[in-house]
Amino acid sequence: MIFELTEEQRMIRDAARDFAQQELKPGVIERDEHQQFPVEQVKKMGELGFLGMMVDPKYNGAGLDTASYVLVMEELSKIDASASVVVSVNNSLVCYGLEKYGTEEQKEKYLKPLASGACIGAFCLSEPEAGSDATSQHTTAEDKGDHYLLNGTKNWITNGSSASTYLVIAQTYPKKGHHGINVLIVERGMAGFTIGPKENKLGIRGSDTHSLLFNDVKVPKANRIGEDGFGFRFAMKTLEGGRIGIAAQALGIAAGAYELALNYAKERQTFGKPLAQHQAIQFKLADMATQIEAARLLCLKAAWLKDNGQPYTQAASMAKLFASEVAMRTTVEAVQIHGGYGYVKEYHVERLMRDAKITQIYEGTSEIQRMVISRELLKD
Repeated sequence: MIFELTEEQRMIRDAARDFAQQELKPGVIERDEHQQFPVEQVKKMGELGFLGMMVDPKYNGAGLDTASYVLVMEELSKIDASASVVVSVNNSLVCYGLEKYGTEEQKEKYLKPLASGACIGAFCLSEPEAGSDATSQHTTAEDKGDHYLLNGTKNWITNGSSASTYLVIAQTYPKKGHHGINVLIVERGMAGFTIGPKENKLGIRGSDTHSLLFNDVKVPKANRIGEDGFGFRFAMKTLEGGRIGIAAQALGIAAGAYELALNYAKERQTFGKPLAQHQAIQFKLADMATQIEAARLLCLKAAWLKDNGQPYTQAASMAKLFASEVAMRTTVEAVQIHGGYGYVKEYHVERLMRDAKITQIYEGTSEIQRMVISRELLKD
């Protein structure tokens, strides 16, 4: 087995690292404090090709592998998870779903501008009564012949007020259960489509998270992705890749907190010597580094399986489960190592700790990941 990155992958990782330091780090504390969406930074990420990394160049994508995407997500998330989640959603959920299952007309109209970074997209699955339970869709898409009439509410939607293209999961045939669900492309500005207030969140506060309301929104039949009733399968297949992105985000949050804690431990003097010379701190750092490396390997394995056309459901869930738990443990320890300084904003680790929690929740909670893993393990 080869554990080395290619020259291209190293260049992409280094470019993301430089961008994070030079463009994301300045102002990240203020954006978090004031819940400011990183508009200019997202625009620059699009120009660098970070918003359509795995999309075929013929659709304005960068044509890169999933491993490169993991590397970029890690580096961006070390500094600003509110920015990296835009990259995650646009790549893993929106662009992937359109490229994999959309028609050529849909790819020309919607995928090309999304992959180029000219605009961003949103994936609309969660509802007030349907988060991890994707089968319980109360948003309806009534078949009206040449169009659907869309009604309902979506919650916790990343890029909610910043997107131009929304992939909306809705129930068309309630009696068919999950076989009656469709996915529709909704454009910003369609009559009857309104955006609710921004959520005031614990972490990733710069992320643009809103509820969306649909009141008799007329969506053309041409905007349905896949066959009639394909929506649930679309959501499940798309979320599998999404878990790799969130695992990489969790990895980056953990790695960022670890690097801050390591540097602080080397510089901070206590009892006449650097903090890092105390064995209790050395053990914390050793555990953090080991767990982060294990999470990184899980992420890259899932990426490798996806890139090589092999089943990756179990690997993606394992990576997401483990990396998100490592993110929480590592950020808590990073605050502890910083002591009182870790509790104030200027040292960054308290923000990383708040950001880490969401990685255990979205793209399926840790409990959901354990269900997915056990289901795969118990297959005949």
